[in-house]
Amino acid sequence: MTAIAVTIAGSDSGGGAGIQADLKTFSALGVYGASVITALTAQNTMGVQAIHDVPPAFIATQIDSVFSDLKVGAVKIGMLSRPEVIETVAAGLDRHNVQTVVLDPVMVATSGDRLLAPEAVEALRRLLLPRALVITPNLPEAAALLDEAPAEDEAAMRSQALRLLALGSRAVLVKGGHGGGSESVDLLVSADGILRLAAARVATRNTHGTGCTLSSAIAAGLAKGASLTEAAEAAKAYVSAAIAASEQLKVGRGHGPVHHFHGWWS
Repeated sequence: MTAIAVTIAGSDSGGGAGIQADLKTFSALGVYGASVITALTAQNTMGVQAIHDVPPAFIATQIDSVFSDLKVGAVKIGMLSRPEVIETVAAGLDRHNVQTVVLDPVMVATSGDRLLAPEAVEALRRLLLPRALVITPNLPEAAALLDEAPAEDEAAMRSQALRLLALGSRAVLVKGGHGGGSESVDLLVSADGILRLAAARVATRNTHGTGCTLSSAIAAGLAKGASLTEAAEAAKAYVSAAIAASEQLKVGRGHGPVHHFHGWWS
């Protein structure tokens, strides 16, 4: 049986994040990728120039087309810019009884451009967190979901993860890439305990799409039958290697992409 994962997210015309990063990640990890596009962005390594939202009815049609035909093993959810889009996606998950959901609460691009309307944050909390197997916020996103200041150490990350867990998702992976220190530390928190995932911090500005890549790598692992812990550990190793290899790519003049195919390209 072919492992299949679906990404429900926005398109990045520059190719480094969003749908494009997700599909590259699925392919690199041996998973067939399908997609539901929620927004189009005019975007490059320098920033986001414009966003064109896809009508909710068409998003619903995409969901029904994919799930009525493909045997989907896992779903990654990324950029959902408006409350009505979040409502549409939540209804689609229910309609097709989707259980294995990796939710990346994308709020701000690497360039600093806002991708989620402020009024959509409450809809995200209320409608999608309870439907997620795991959510993967970075430090600013975790803080925004809780209306708090970003965590500055691992103790604060752990505390925020536990409070996010109480909002309904079955697990929380708080990503520490925005922190400091020689290590980039992520914490996977669930009812089973806390798993510390650490990797050496790489000195590069080529970090465009890291969050999308990590969440889609977790979804890929889940689609292949891995446990959440196994999928998270493998995803951390994959994205760390993709960041370390990013200097091999010469793409754009700003925050370049990670190297999704570092294991394949010479």
